[in-house]
Amino acid sequence: MESATAAETAAMPRGVPLLKDELDIVIPTIRNLDFLEMWRPFLQPYHLIIVQDGDPSKIIKVPEGFDYELYNRNDINRILGPKASCISFKDSACRCFGYMVSKKKYIFTIDDDCFVAKDPSGKPINALEQHIKNLLCPSTPFFFNTLYDPFADGADFVRGYPFSLREGVPTAVSHGLWLNIPDYDAPTQLVKPLERNTRFVDAVLTIPKGTLFPMCGMNLAFDRDLIGPAMYFGLMGDGQPIGRYDDMWAGWCTKVICDHLGLGVKTGLPYIFHSKASNPFVNLRKEYKGIFWQEEIIPFFQSISLPKDCTSVQKCYVELSKQVKEKLSKVDPYFDKLADAMVTWIDAWDELNPTGASAAKVANGKAK
Repeated sequence: MESATAAETAAMPRGVPLLKDELDIVIPTIRNLDFLEMWRPFLQPYHLIIVQDGDPSKIIKVPEGFDYELYNRNDINRILGPKASCISFKDSACRCFGYMVSKKKYIFTIDDDCFVAKDPSGKPINALEQHIKNLLCPSTPFFFNTLYDPFADGADFVRGYPFSLREGVPTAVSHGLWLNIPDYDAPTQLVKPLERNTRFVDAVLTIPKGTLFPMCGMNLAFDRDLIGPAMYFGLMGDGQPIGRYDDMWAGWCTKVICDHLGLGVKTGLPYIFHSKASNPFVNLRKEYKGIFWQEEIIPFFQSISLPKDCTSVQKCYVELSKQVKEKLSKVDPYFDKLADAMVTWIDAWDELNPTGASAAKVANGKAK
């Protein structure tokens, strides 16, 4: 099924869920998903892929009426076999397994402590609808429009914007934001324990080509067909020397590849309400090495050049893994291991997502 264009989307009757049969919602969790009750008006029409972290014998309860499949660690090991080593354990990075087993064109991923936010008028925000609008609308990474998104209602390209660039490029990633608890690192949490984000900025903008950004995975959507194989959240959590950099890693890799392939990344709307601050002392233990390492990781990504023959996401990602091994392994042996896991991830992705119309579907976990 082909995607609806932005014009077709705007013309759809009210009440018809956008891209209902083309989008999966991926949720990593260790607890019952009671939070879905407040999301029911917006998310119930869609299929959920739940990736259960931690003890696989624990029963995860999902509210009645949701269509879902649930995978735990035993399922991941069964489906991927030895390649399961690339999927993190005891870390929300396990969510990327859901990206791998999905067969839909689009993915929306949300954390289980993210509630429905309200706009300044008090109206509940349908975050998924806004993400879909972002993904169906072109991006403008090659020249910045000072009115932010020129495709938004009441906006256009400003004087001096090259007409040759106004068509834009396909949008691969829609990065949403958060009200209430900001997405801070542990040192900032410690010095600003009472900080809350109450600032609602009614804007969406394309992140310019050549500019990296800190991607947060708690309110994120992407075009799986365009960029899915790059959305690997790395090796984090149990048995690893670092945590809480899973979405950052995926964001850096994804942005470099989007820049190379001429794809767009948007950030801004929609907002969700982030309800629960994680423990800053626990976070500091997880982030400690990453805080030092990022001072070398970020210049590494800023200087990356991918060869012209890297014409697919998979080719780009494998090339990226080679450069990680070559240039970051001197920072710490962990990056040698991560580079190998990146290749394993691509191998597993291609195994579960063979090309061609007759691609076989992976056996589901506990389907409902």
